[in-house]
Amino acid sequence: MNEQGILTIKNLSLELSGEKILNDLSMDFWPGHVHAVIGPNGAGKSTLASTIMGLSGYTHASGEIFFEGKKINDLGVKERAQRGLTMAWQEPARYEGLTVEKFILSGAPKDVKADNDAAKAAVDEAINRVGLDPERYRSRAVDRTLSGGERKRVELASILAMRPKLVIMDEPDSGIDVEALTRIFAAIRHLKENNATVLLITHSQTVLEQADHAFLMCDGKLINKGDVEKIRKFYREECVECDHQNEPLESVINKEASGA
Repeated sequence: MNEQGILTIKNLSLELSGEKILNDLSMDFWPGHVHAVIGPNGAGKSTLASTIMGLSGYTHASGEIFFEGKKINDLGVKERAQRGLTMAWQEPARYEGLTVEKFILSGAPKDVKADNDAAKAAVDEAINRVGLDPERYRSRAVDRTLSGGERKRVELASILAMRPKLVIMDEPDSGIDVEALTRIFAAIRHLKENNATVLLITHSQTVLEQADHAFLMCDGKLINKGDVEKIRKFYREECVECDHQNEPLESVINKEASGA
Protein backbone atom coordinates (compact mmCIF):
# COMPACT_ATOMS: atom_id res chain seq x y z
CA MET A 1 0.00 0.00 0.00
CA ASN A 2 1.38 3.40 -0.97
CA GLU A 3 -0.14 6.12 1.17
CA GLN A 4 1.25 9.19 2.86
CA GLY A 5 1.59 8.44 6.54
CA ILE A 6 -0.17 10.43 9.23
CA LEU A 7 2.73 9.42 11.47
CA THR A 8 6.20 8.72 10.13
CA ILE A 9 9.33 7.93 12.09
CA LYS A 10 12.74 7.90 10.45
CA ASN A 11 15.92 6.34 11.87
CA LEU A 12 14.65 6.67 15.44
CA SER A 13 17.10 5.59 18.15
CA LEU A 14 17.02 6.08 21.91
CA GLU A 15 19.38 5.19 24.73
CA LEU A 16 18.29 4.93 28.36
CA SER A 17 20.87 4.46 31.13
CA GLY A 18 23.50 3.70 28.50
CA GLU A 19 21.45 0.97 26.84
CA LYS A 20 20.08 1.29 23.31
CA ILE A 21 16.34 0.66 23.63
CA LEU A 22 15.28 1.83 20.15
CA ASN A 23 17.62 1.01 17.30
CA ASP A 24 17.27 2.90 14.00
CA LEU A 25 13.51 2.44 13.61
CA SER A 26 11.72 3.66 10.50
CA MET A 27 7.93 3.18 10.28
CA ASP A 28 5.02 4.71 8.40
CA PHE A 29 1.50 4.67 9.86
CA TRP A 30 -1.32 5.24 7.37
CA PRO A 31 -4.32 7.45 8.20
CA GLY A 32 -7.62 5.78 9.03
CA HIS A 33 -6.04 2.39 9.72
CA VAL A 34 -5.53 0.27 12.81
CA HIS A 35 -1.85 -0.58 13.15
CA ALA A 36 -0.23 -2.93 15.65
CA VAL A 37 3.31 -2.94 16.97
CA ILE A 38 3.81 -6.41 18.38
CA GLY A 39 6.75 -8.11 20.01
CA PRO A 40 7.91 -9.81 23.22
CA ASN A 41 8.15 -8.01 26.54
CA GLY A 42 11.18 -5.76 26.55
CA ALA A 43 11.21 -5.29 22.78
CA GLY A 44 10.98 -1.50 23.11
CA LYS A 45 7.32 -1.14 22.14
CA SER A 46 6.22 1.02 25.09
CA THR A 47 9.41 3.07 24.80
CA LEU A 48 8.48 3.73 21.18
CA ALA A 49 5.01 4.92 22.27
CA SER A 50 6.48 7.20 24.94
CA THR A 51 8.97 8.64 22.46
CA ILE A 52 6.24 9.34 19.89
CA MET A 53 4.23 11.15 22.57
CA GLY A 54 7.27 13.13 23.74
CA LEU A 55 7.01 12.08 27.38
CA SER A 56 9.56 13.31 29.90
CA GLY A 57 12.71 11.20 29.75
CA TYR A 58 12.08 10.16 26.14
CA THR A 59 12.72 13.41 24.26
CA HIS A 60 16.42 12.94 23.55
CA ALA A 61 15.95 10.38 20.78
CA SER A 62 17.88 10.77 17.54
CA GLY A 63 16.06 10.52 14.23
CA GLU A 64 12.86 12.24 13.15
CA ILE A 65 9.16 12.03 14.02
CA PHE A 66 6.62 13.53 11.61
CA PHE A 67 2.91 13.99 12.32
CA GLU A 68 0.77 15.00 9.33
CA GLY A 69 3.96 15.79 7.46
CA LYS A 70 5.40 18.15 10.09
CA LYS A 71 8.35 17.37 12.32
CA ILE A 72 7.32 17.22 15.98
CA ASN A 73 10.57 16.25 17.73
CA ASP A 74 10.78 19.61 19.50
CA LEU A 75 7.12 19.71 20.57
CA GLY A 76 6.02 18.87 24.12
CA VAL A 77 3.27 16.44 25.09
CA LYS A 78 0.62 19.17 25.28
CA GLU A 79 1.48 20.54 21.84
CA ARG A 80 1.40 17.07 20.32
CA ALA A 81 -1.99 16.45 21.95
CA GLN A 82 -3.30 19.75 20.56
CA ARG A 83 -2.41 18.51 17.09
CA GLY A 84 -4.57 15.40 17.60
CA LEU A 85 -2.12 12.83 18.97
CA THR A 86 -3.07 11.06 22.19
CA MET A 87 -2.32 7.90 24.18
CA ALA A 88 -4.20 5.40 26.34
CA TRP A 89 -1.92 4.05 29.05
CA GLN A 90 -1.29 0.45 30.03
CA GLU A 91 -1.98 1.54 33.63
CA PRO A 92 -4.47 4.47 33.55
CA ALA A 93 -3.89 7.29 36.00
CA ARG A 94 -6.12 8.13 38.96
CA TYR A 95 -7.32 11.70 39.48
CA GLU A 96 -8.41 12.29 43.05
CA GLY A 97 -11.36 14.69 43.23
CA LEU A 98 -12.06 14.70 39.49
CA THR A 99 -15.39 13.23 38.35
CA VAL A 100 -15.73 10.98 35.33
CA GLU A 101 -17.78 13.68 33.60
CA LYS A 102 -15.12 16.38 34.10
CA PHE A 103 -12.35 13.97 33.14
CA ILE A 104 -14.08 13.08 29.86
CA LEU A 105 -14.79 16.72 29.05
CA SER A 106 -11.26 17.89 29.84
CA GLY A 107 -10.01 16.98 26.37
CA ALA A 108 -13.23 17.49 24.40
CA PRO A 109 -13.41 20.14 21.66
CA LYS A 110 -14.11 23.69 22.87
CA ASP A 111 -17.43 23.94 21.04
CA VAL A 112 -18.68 20.86 22.90
CA LYS A 113 -17.59 22.14 26.31
CA ALA A 114 -19.17 25.54 25.66
CA ASP A 115 -22.67 24.07 25.32
CA ASN A 116 -24.05 22.33 28.42
CA ASP A 117 -26.47 20.13 26.48
CA ALA A 118 -23.82 19.16 23.94
CA ALA A 119 -21.34 18.46 26.73
CA LYS A 120 -23.74 16.17 28.58
CA ALA A 121 -24.65 14.36 25.36
CA ALA A 122 -20.97 13.87 24.47
CA VAL A 123 -20.17 12.49 27.93
CA ASP A 124 -23.13 10.12 27.93
CA GLU A 125 -22.38 8.87 24.42
CA ALA A 126 -18.72 8.22 25.28
CA ILE A 127 -19.60 6.39 28.50
CA ASN A 128 -22.19 4.29 26.68
CA ARG A 129 -19.72 3.36 23.95
CA VAL A 130 -17.37 1.76 26.47
CA GLY A 131 -20.21 -0.23 28.02
CA LEU A 132 -20.80 1.75 31.21
CA ASP A 133 -24.00 3.34 32.53
CA PRO A 134 -23.82 7.17 32.41
CA GLU A 135 -26.25 7.49 35.33
CA ARG A 136 -23.96 5.39 37.51
CA TYR A 137 -20.60 6.70 36.34
CA ARG A 138 -21.02 10.36 35.38
CA SER A 139 -20.48 11.58 38.95
CA ARG A 140 -18.03 8.89 40.05
CA ALA A 141 -14.53 9.99 40.97
CA VAL A 142 -11.62 8.82 38.82
CA ASP A 143 -9.81 7.35 41.80
CA ARG A 144 -9.12 4.09 43.61
CA THR A 145 -12.85 3.33 43.87
CA LEU A 146 -12.75 2.40 40.17
CA SER A 147 -11.28 -0.95 39.21
CA GLY A 148 -8.46 -1.15 36.69
CA GLY A 149 -10.89 -2.23 33.99
CA GLU A 150 -13.28 0.62 34.81
CA ARG A 151 -10.46 3.15 34.67
CA LYS A 152 -9.38 1.80 31.28
CA ARG A 153 -12.90 2.19 29.96
CA VAL A 154 -13.24 5.71 31.40
CA GLU A 155 -9.91 6.69 29.87
CA LEU A 156 -11.06 5.33 26.51
CA ALA A 157 -14.34 7.25 26.86
CA SER A 158 -12.32 10.44 27.33
CA ILE A 159 -10.35 9.66 24.16
CA LEU A 160 -13.55 9.08 22.18
CA ALA A 161 -14.81 12.48 23.33
CA MET A 162 -11.56 14.14 22.17
CA ARG A 163 -12.13 13.08 18.56
CA PRO A 164 -8.38 12.54 18.08
CA LYS A 165 -6.56 12.03 14.80
CA LEU A 166 -4.29 9.30 16.15
CA VAL A 167 -4.54 7.19 19.30
CA ILE A 168 -1.73 5.06 20.73
CA MET A 169 -3.08 2.27 22.94
CA ASP A 170 -0.44 0.62 25.13
CA GLU A 171 -1.36 -3.01 25.96
CA PRO A 172 -5.14 -2.39 25.79
CA ASP A 173 -5.91 -5.90 27.11
CA SER A 174 -3.78 -5.56 30.25
CA GLY A 175 -5.64 -6.26 33.51
CA ILE A 176 -9.18 -6.32 32.15
CA ASP A 177 -11.91 -8.91 31.73
CA VAL A 178 -13.39 -10.28 28.50
CA GLU A 179 -16.40 -7.92 28.54
CA ALA A 180 -14.21 -4.84 28.93
CA LEU A 181 -11.92 -6.04 26.15
CA THR A 182 -14.90 -6.55 23.85
CA ARG A 183 -15.95 -2.96 24.50
CA ILE A 184 -12.43 -1.70 23.84
CA PHE A 185 -12.32 -3.55 20.53
CA ALA A 186 -15.67 -2.01 19.60
CA ALA A 187 -14.30 1.45 20.47
CA ILE A 188 -11.28 0.80 18.24
CA ARG A 189 -13.63 0.04 15.34
CA HIS A 190 -15.60 3.21 16.13
CA LEU A 191 -12.42 5.30 16.03
CA LYS A 192 -11.49 3.81 12.66
CA GLU A 193 -14.99 4.40 11.28
CA ASN A 194 -14.54 8.05 12.22
CA ASN A 195 -11.25 8.25 10.31
CA ALA A 196 -8.97 8.14 13.33
CA THR A 197 -5.72 6.18 13.17
CA VAL A 198 -5.10 3.67 15.96
CA LEU A 199 -1.72 2.30 17.00
CA LEU A 200 -1.91 -0.79 19.22
CA ILE A 201 1.15 -1.62 21.34
CA THR A 202 0.88 -5.31 22.24
CA HIS A 203 2.38 -8.75 22.66
CA SER A 204 -1.06 -10.38 22.29
CA GLN A 205 -2.15 -12.14 19.13
CA THR A 206 -5.79 -11.44 20.11
CA VAL A 207 -5.11 -7.70 20.05
CA LEU A 208 -3.04 -8.09 16.87
CA GLU A 209 -6.10 -9.50 15.10
CA GLN A 210 -7.88 -6.14 15.52
CA ALA A 211 -5.33 -4.44 13.26
CA ASP A 212 -5.17 -3.88 9.50
CA HIS A 213 -1.39 -3.81 9.39
CA ALA A 214 1.40 -4.73 11.79
CA PHE A 215 5.03 -4.22 12.69
CA LEU A 216 7.11 -6.76 14.60
CA MET A 217 9.72 -5.39 17.00
CA CYS A 218 12.42 -7.17 18.97
CA ASP A 219 15.41 -5.80 20.88
CA GLY A 220 14.56 -2.28 19.75
CA LYS A 221 14.67 -3.20 16.07
CA LEU A 222 12.04 -3.55 13.36
CA ILE A 223 12.12 -7.22 12.37
CA ASN A 224 9.16 -7.49 10.01
CA LYS A 225 6.07 -5.64 8.77
CA GLY A 226 3.05 -6.38 6.65
CA ASP A 227 -0.51 -7.67 6.82
CA VAL A 228 -1.71 -9.13 10.11
CA GLU A 229 -1.74 -12.77 9.03
CA LYS A 230 1.84 -12.54 7.78
CA ILE A 231 3.05 -11.00 11.05
CA ARG A 232 0.95 -13.34 13.22
CA LYS A 233 2.47 -16.36 11.47
CA PHE A 234 6.00 -14.98 11.72
CA TYR A 235 5.55 -14.06 15.41
CA ARG A 236 4.14 -17.51 16.24
CA GLU A 237 6.59 -19.61 14.25
CA GLU A 238 9.82 -17.62 14.07
CA CYS A 239 10.02 -15.79 17.40
CA VAL A 240 11.67 -18.67 19.23
CA GLU A 241 13.73 -18.84 22.42
CA CYS A 242 17.22 -17.43 21.99
CA ASP A 243 20.27 -16.49 24.04
CA HIS A 244 19.17 -12.87 24.40
CA GLN A 245 15.53 -12.65 25.46
CA ASN A 246 14.96 -9.52 23.38
CA GLU A 247 17.02 -10.46 20.33
CA PRO A 248 15.79 -12.93 17.68
CA LEU A 249 18.07 -15.60 16.32
CA GLU A 250 20.43 -14.27 13.65
CA SER A 251 19.14 -16.94 11.28
CA VAL A 252 15.60 -15.54 11.59
CA ILE A 253 16.70 -12.02 10.67
CA ASN A 254 18.85 -13.28 7.78
CA LYS A 255 16.01 -15.45 6.50
CA GLU A 256 13.60 -12.49 6.41
CA ALA A 257 16.20 -10.14 4.92
CA SER A 258 16.83 -12.60 2.07
CA GLY A 259 13.11 -12.91 1.36
CA ALA A 260 13.13 -16.66 2.08
